[in-house]
Amino acid sequence: MQAPGSTLPSPDDRELVEGFARVVAVEPGRVWLEPEQTSSCGGCHSAGLCGVGSRNPKRLELRRFALGGDLGLQMGERVVVGIPETSLSRGALVAFGVPLVFLAAGGIAGQEFGRSDGLAFVGAVVGLAVGLLVSRVLASVMTARGQLTPRFLRRAYQPAQGASCSPDQG
Repeated sequence: MQAPGSTLPSPDDRELVEGFARVVAVEPGRVWLEPEQTSSCGGCHSAGLCGVGSRNPKRLELRRFALGGDLGLQMGERVVVGIPETSLSRGALVAFGVPLVFLAAGGIAGQEFGRSDGLAFVGAVVGLAVGLLVSRVLASVMTARGQLTPRFLRRAYQPAQGASCSPDQG
């Protein structure tokens, strides 16, 4: 709810990035979901490297995530999950920005203190290692706070067997 006259969005009105997932396991108090690949998966030049569109069972298991609580979902059911755009942006910044900043800072420090390309390289490698460690710690903190965990939004619409697509179905 916004304060009267405020132009800032309410924290409750945040935009969510939505995606589909399928229930792969149901435990007491917990449901395990696996994100479904989008139609664009496999279509880009990096499809073999990212693992998002992979059909390899081990890679699919790595993408699974748990939602706590009794949601009343069943095996095989399709659901819509969401994550706030801000969480997605922060996660990307932690994963990519932090190591990059440490890499650059280490390279600059190595160049300034050692006055050689060799020490600049060593500084960059050490900076990257420190940046990856810091990134991992920050990601762990964000995960512990639940900022990187998708939230259950609703069950996905599933047309009846033999139903045809109609403009009035949205």
